[in-house]
Amino acid sequence: MRATCWMGRNTVEVLDVPDPQILNDRDAIVKVSSTAICGSDLHLYDGYVPEMKRGDIVGHEFMGEVVETGPGVGNLAVGDRVVVPFPIACGSCWQCDHQMFSLCENSNPNAGLAEKMWGHAPAGIFGYSHLTGGYAGGQAEYVRVPFADVGPLKVDDDSLTDEQLLFLTDVFPTGWMGAEACEIEPGDTVAVWGAGPVGQFAAASARLMGAERIVVIDRFDYRLQTALDGAGATDVLDYEKVDVRSELLEMTAGRGPDKCIDAVGLEAHHGSAPIYAYDRAKQATRSVTDRGFALRQAITSCRSGGIVSVPGVYGGFMDKFPIGSWMNRSITLKGGQTHVHRYLRTLYDVVQSGRLDPSFIITHTLSLEDAPKGYEMFKNKADDCLKVVLKP
Repeated sequence: MRATCWMGRNTVEVLDVPDPQILNDRDAIVKVSSTAICGSDLHLYDGYVPEMKRGDIVGHEFMGEVVETGPGVGNLAVGDRVVVPFPIACGSCWQCDHQMFSLCENSNPNAGLAEKMWGHAPAGIFGYSHLTGGYAGGQAEYVRVPFADVGPLKVDDDSLTDEQLLFLTDVFPTGWMGAEACEIEPGDTVAVWGAGPVGQFAAASARLMGAERIVVIDRFDYRLQTALDGAGATDVLDYEKVDVRSELLEMTAGRGPDKCIDAVGLEAHHGSAPIYAYDRAKQATRSVTDRGFALRQAITSCRSGGIVSVPGVYGGFMDKFPIGSWMNRSITLKGGQTHVHRYLRTLYDVVQSGRLDPSFIITHTLSLEDAPKGYEMFKNKADDCLKVVLKP
């Protein structure tokens, strides 16, 4: 089969690789109908996530048709159309029993590697380094899906397109969980750093949860316009043109947003060239792994006693974490890889009912063979690129 393979920093290639096979009773093989390039894939592409190996198949946002099942998979049949969550979860460990599927204790065969980096291991993840299991990813023609009796959601409405459902695999639940963590109440002002796909869905989710004012912060006009037109933001700020914290204070009578969402993560940009150069140099020399501009600003901008939610991906260590602001002002800080399984049915119903059509974020649809072009386009924001869907 053909698959998108990581070949080194800033290099992916579409290569011929062996077809996946059933390895365990609870496996299924899915023929991919649609897959996407995620912002967190760019962290792999840029070389900031350790334990990638040349030839690894990447991608964790995919859906398709079941073509084979193991004897332990009784909930799916050949021919079923399914959406596959990006975390791999067994469904029966302590974490899964508590609905924290991205922390599954049985799906990461390389838990020892992750424990050295993070203290404890998260779940296995499709196509996302050997820290999270080294599983072959979804930017391919076929994928082996472990624990297929737990993860995939069967699509029972043929009128729903791949474009409407594909983002249930990751970015829609990720934005939703980021907003849910904020415990949004009527009248809240919510500020979202980053107008990429996760930021768009965080803003859209905050709207669905009843936020009164939603402010999205970015530097690209086309992404900010999408936040207004597609996600339902009430305000946008270009951080290269205004002082974000001052603007947020002005909007909130000096108090700051009630809830703040960092949907940027470890490769954050800063409007001040000297500040950006400082952290960029430290990251380039690997003296830190993460650039923390967005998280710092979210913490220092949030109202005292507020909540900062972090769906943006961080990988290791950052410089100048504002621990004094966090502690002295009683800020609640929440984060985590998304427990996609928890939200699949709820968000499927949101899409089916017409409350939100997630396809608004798609700007480019390419052949799988054009994945290298898609990565470069997405990384460089070329041609107003917001989200790339790949068709095998």
